[in-house]
Amino acid sequence: MSPANGLLEPGSGRASGVADDAALLAAMVRVEVGWLRALASVGAINPDDAEMAAAAVSSLDVDLVRLRADTEAAGNPVVPLVQLLRDSVREPRVSTLIHRGLTSQDVLDTALVLLARDALTRIREDLAAAARALGQLAQTHRGTVMAGRTLTQYAVPITFGLKASQWLSGVLDALEQVEDVLDRLPVQCGGAGGTLSLVAEVAGDPVAVARAFADELALVWPGLPWHTTRTPVTRLGDALVGACDAVGVVATDVALLSRPEIAEVREGAVAGRGGSSTMPHKRNPVLSVLVRSAALQAPLLGAQLHLAAGQAVDERPDGAWHSEWPALRRLLELTVTATSQAAELASGLEVDAVVMQARVVAAADSLLAERGGGGTPQDYLGATGQFVDHVLARLPKDGPRHG
Repeated sequence: MSPANGLLEPGSGRASGVADDAALLAAMVRVEVGWLRALASVGAINPDDAEMAAAAVSSLDVDLVRLRADTEAAGNPVVPLVQLLRDSVREPRVSTLIHRGLTSQDVLDTALVLLARDALTRIREDLAAAARALGQLAQTHRGTVMAGRTLTQYAVPITFGLKASQWLSGVLDALEQVEDVLDRLPVQCGGAGGTLSLVAEVAGDPVAVARAFADELALVWPGLPWHTTRTPVTRLGDALVGACDAVGVVATDVALLSRPEIAEVREGAVAGRGGSSTMPHKRNPVLSVLVRSAALQAPLLGAQLHLAAGQAVDERPDGAWHSEWPALRRLLELTVTATSQAAELASGLEVDAVVMQARVVAAADSLLAERGGGGTPQDYLGATGQFVDHVLARLPKDGPRHG
């Protein structure tokens, strides 16, 4: 992430180092080192040579300014990086081992997967934190009656516990999707045309090298390269968009319910947050506004990944692959930021049960109209308690699957 972009991306510091150029460079180097060790593990190259090369490339101080300039000539950052890595090894016999059998897309795809894994780990933790906070709200307010609204108008009485449970259900769905993607993140390994032909020349069993490569990086070998089958990218994008969807619902509801004419909830007070440049009385729901902004941006970024997937032609794509990179980077950073903000929002949310109760009383004629105006608000709660219990039972007992 460029610091120059921070002023128009409020809160982006929460995603610092997630997918910026320095993080990508480090991930690409990790991939090249993992490949060397994979080749050595199956006897394709001498282990000492592999470690000599790995040590050299790991300690290389790459000039990012130069790398960015050289990337345009190659169309991707891997080509100039590989040359720099090879130049860092003084022994020519050893330097030629670097990147041997791989192609640029293998390295960059796998590096982006590594960045995604780190980002998803953070997103998972923040979704889990938000879920715990929402679960507490649902339990605490399972009997707190409030006005239900449909199509912006009064409907029937509900409880705030039910509303929090609906928020929680969406967050838990997103958490499960993130966990599933984390379990399936694949290594990319196909060589120039997706056949591993050069690897077959170096090693007797190229698939064994691919499996060893996946093991070195703690990723999954999917059985074949996915140069033009971009399901791993769209699956990842869908999980990120789903996370933004889930926290976006929470943020949008909180922003609405915190309007002064409603005032049923409000964000937790934090010194210096929510003020106005001209109106000293204001306490703006800043976290809700920013999370809502992310939810409005994420779907189109996810759509870009699907658009690219549908244009991934030949054995290596011409431009469709390249168009994924900025969309995926932005989506990773956006989702890390939004879920972090949502966890803070949920944990600090203040609920005004007195205002909720007063509104139910004041609007009784409308809220109780379903039964001809008869009964009490409690008569309209139906299976609310059972619904709350059902969602609370979904809360992870021992934290997320991935420790």
